[in-house]
Amino acid sequence: MRNSPWLVASYALIILIGVLVALPNVIPQSTLDRLPSWLPHSRVSLGLDLRGGSHLVLEVDRADLINERVQSLLQDSRRVLRDKNINTSAIRRSGDTITVALRDPAQRDAAVTELQTLANPVGFGTTVGGSDLSITTPSDNTISIGQTEAGINSHISAAVEQSLEIIRQRVDQVGVAEPTIQRVGSDRVLVQLPGEQDPSRLRQLLGSTAKMSFHLLGQQGEPGVTMLSDERGNQYPVLDRVELSGDRLTDARAAFDQQTNEPVVNFRFDSAGANRFAQITQQNVGRPFAIVLDNKVLSAPVIRTPITGGSGQISGGFSVQEANTLSALLRAGALPAKLTVIEERTVGADLGSDAIEMGIFTGIIGFGLVVGFMFFLYGAWGILANTALLINVILTFAGLTLIGSTLTLPGIAGVVLGIGLAVDANVLINERIKEETRKGKSAFAAIDAGFQRAYSTIVDSNVTSLIATVLLFWFGSGPVRGFAVTMGLGIMISMFTAVSVVRVAMIFITARKKLKKIDIKPLLPINLVPDGTRIAFMKGRFVGIGVSVILSIASVVLFFTPGLNYGVDFRGGIQMEVTTAHEADLASFRSGLNELGLGEVALQEFGGNNRVLVRVERQPGGEQAQTEAVEKLKAEVVKIDNTAKVERTEVVGPKVSGELATAGFLSVFLASIAMMIYIWARFEWPFAVGAIATLVLDVTKTIGFFAITGLDFNLTAIAALLTLVGYSVNDKVVVYDRMRENMRIYKKMSLRDVIDLSINETLARSLYTSATAFLAMLPMAIWGGSAVESFAVPMVFGIAVAALSSVFIAAPILLFLGDWRTRHRAHQAEVAGETAIEDGERTKQA
Repeated sequence: MRNSPWLVASYALIILIGVLVALPNVIPQSTLDRLPSWLPHSRVSLGLDLRGGSHLVLEVDRADLINERVQSLLQDSRRVLRDKNINTSAIRRSGDTITVALRDPAQRDAAVTELQTLANPVGFGTTVGGSDLSITTPSDNTISIGQTEAGINSHISAAVEQSLEIIRQRVDQVGVAEPTIQRVGSDRVLVQLPGEQDPSRLRQLLGSTAKMSFHLLGQQGEPGVTMLSDERGNQYPVLDRVELSGDRLTDARAAFDQQTNEPVVNFRFDSAGANRFAQITQQNVGRPFAIVLDNKVLSAPVIRTPITGGSGQISGGFSVQEANTLSALLRAGALPAKLTVIEERTVGADLGSDAIEMGIFTGIIGFGLVVGFMFFLYGAWGILANTALLINVILTFAGLTLIGSTLTLPGIAGVVLGIGLAVDANVLINERIKEETRKGKSAFAAIDAGFQRAYSTIVDSNVTSLIATVLLFWFGSGPVRGFAVTMGLGIMISMFTAVSVVRVAMIFITARKKLKKIDIKPLLPINLVPDGTRIAFMKGRFVGIGVSVILSIASVVLFFTPGLNYGVDFRGGIQMEVTTAHEADLASFRSGLNELGLGEVALQEFGGNNRVLVRVERQPGGEQAQTEAVEKLKAEVVKIDNTAKVERTEVVGPKVSGELATAGFLSVFLASIAMMIYIWARFEWPFAVGAIATLVLDVTKTIGFFAITGLDFNLTAIAALLTLVGYSVNDKVVVYDRMRENMRIYKKMSLRDVIDLSINETLARSLYTSATAFLAMLPMAIWGGSAVESFAVPMVFGIAVAALSSVFIAAPILLFLGDWRTRHRAHQAEVAGETAIEDGERTKQA
C-alpha cells in the first residue's frame, strides 16, 4: 500500500496536460491570443444549436440521375450507330431502358459491339467488378440497353463526390465562414453553415443543379421541342438540342444594366465556347435564343447581331440577391445530379447564446448540488470525491478538445449527467471501505479491500452504460451523437479519476496522517441509511411486482391511446419555435396560420407564455413546396404579431423521419439484448432474465410518462430511453454483484435471505447514486428549456423508477427464478434417484 513515485508523477502529468488542454475553453479570446504559442489554443467547437446556423442533409435524386443517364445513352446510341452506318428503324426509350430496332438483322453483332463502347467498368482501383450497362438481344433485330444496379450505385457515388467539391465552391463563393461539408452514407451530403439564417437561399444555393444551356426556339408541337416556362409563367417552345453547354463558362458576375439599372448577370466563355457562341449568333440573326437553367428559361432574347466577343448578359427581373446567387452558381459549375434537401434545421444565434447560458447555469447548479450532497454524506472524505469529480469534468473537456468533437446542447446534458454517474464509483468505494472498517480492519487494509471489492462492480456497471452509449452513437445523428461522445468520455475518464486518482490520494493522506483507522462519517450526525439495516424487502415482493405490472400495462394502453406526441424527427413535416415580446395570442396565431391552406397546423406553448411551437404537416409537391411553406409561415407569423421572431426551424422529410424512427427503436432493442448477453456472461441466466424483465417494465413506464405528459418524443427522447436502459441495468448490476458475493460466503443461507441481505448492504449505495444522478439532472429538467426537456425531464423520472425497480422488481424476479431452479434441480435429482433404485432392483432380480 505504497504509492510508486513514477505512478504519482504519471497521474500528475496526465492531470496537468488535461488542465492545459481544457483551459482555452474558459479563457477569453483576447487573453488566449496573448498566451505563448507553445501552449494549447484549441477550443471545443460548438454545435449549431449553441452558436446558431443551418444544418441541411441533401440526397442525390436517384430517379433524376437515372433519367439523365438514359437520356445521354439515347443520344449516344444514335450517334455511334449513325457513325458506323448501322441502319435502324427506331431508337426509342421505354421507361429506363432503350430499345434499338435494326433494319438488317445481320448487323446485330456489329451494333452490339459498338453499343458496348458506351459502357463503363464498375469497380474500385484496378479491380473491375463488371459493367454499368446491360446489353441484351431479345430478338434478331432488337437490342435492349439498360443500367445495372452496380452501375447506378457507381454513378451515384461519383455524383456525391463531385457534388461535395461543387457545393464547397458554391459556399465559398457566398463567403460563409467555417462551413462543414461532408459525405454521409452512400448518397447524401451534410452541409452545416454557422450563422447562415436564410433557408430559402440555402436551398437555392445547394439544391439547384445549375445546369445552364443555350437553345434555339422551334415551333410548338413539332418533334424535338419541349415547352419550358420562365419565372413569370411565360411558355417557350425550346428545341431539345443543346447548342452550347454552360460548362464552357469561365466567369459570371452580378452587375447592373447601364440602361435600365436592373440587376443582371454578365458571363464569359472559354475560347472554344466563344467560337461556338459566335458561330451560333452569326447563323441565327433574328431568331430567339433561350438561356435555360435547370429546365427554366432565364431569358430568351432575339439575336440582333453576331456576338463575337465571347461574353453575354442574362436579364430576368432579378433582385440583387438573386443575381448574386445565380452568378455564384454559374461560377461554381453545375452539379452532376439534382440534390434534394431531405432534412433542414436552422437555429437563430440568439437562441444559441441562450442555450449556452442555460447549459452553463444548469450545469453549475447540478455540479454544486452533487458536491454539496457528497460533502454531506462523507464529510472531509467527500472533498476528495468532489476533487476527483472536478478533475473528471476538466479531463472530459480536454478529451473533447483533443478529438475535435463538437459540443451540442444534448452534449452539455451528457456532461451534466456524467457528473451524477461519475460519483457512483466514489460512493461504491466509500461504502465498501466503511464496511471493511466496521469489520475491524486497519486503515490500509480497509482501503485495499474496499477498492478491490468495489472494482469489479464499477467495471460491470460502467460497461453496461457504455453499451448504451456506443449504440446511441452508432444509430444517432447530429446533437444526439454529441451526447453519446460526452457521456462515453465521462464514463471512461471516471474510471481513472474515481478509482486510480482517489486510491493514490487516500493512500497518501492515510500515510501522511498515520491513520490507524479510516473513519468515513457524514458532515452532520445524520445517517440516511443506518448501519446494520435489516428490512425484509422480499415480504413485499408481490405488491411491488403487481403495482409495477399494472403501471406498465397502463403505459402500454397510453402508448396507443392517446399515443405519443411524436416530434418532427419521427413524423416529418415543418416545426418552428416562435418567440414574442409579450404573451402570445394563440387564438390569433391559430386563426391566421390555418388560413394559409397548409393542412393541419398545431400550436403549443412551451417554456413560457411568449414561446410558441408551430407544427405543420409535410407539404405535397417536393422540396420547393417545403421552402414556400416555411416562407409563408414566417411571413404570416410576423403579420400576426410584429414582435414575433422565428428562433428555430426544422424541416424533415418522410424518408429521413422513417429512418430515424427505425434507428431509434432498433438501438433501444439492441441495447437491451447486448446487456442481457453481458449479464448472462458475467453472472447467470436468472440474473440476465431478471434484469431484462425489469428493464422492459422500466422502459414501458417511461414511455407512458411521455404519453401522459405530452412531451415531444424525438431523437432526444430516444437518447433518454437509451441512457435509462444503461442506468437501469447499471443499478441492477451493483445489487447482483453483492448477491453473487454473498451466495459464495453464505452457502447455507436461503436465497430469500441472501437477497434481502444484499439489498440492505447495497441500499445506501443505490439511494446515494440515484440521488446524485437525480440532483445533477434536476436543474436542467426545471430550467433547461424545450431543447432538452425531452431528455432531462424523463431522465429525472426514470432515475427514480430505476432505483425502485432494483429493489422491488429485479430482486423478486430473481427470487422466483432461483426458487424455480432449485425445485427443478430437486425434481431432477429425485427422478434420477428413483431411476437408480429401479435399475438396482432389476439387477438384483437378474
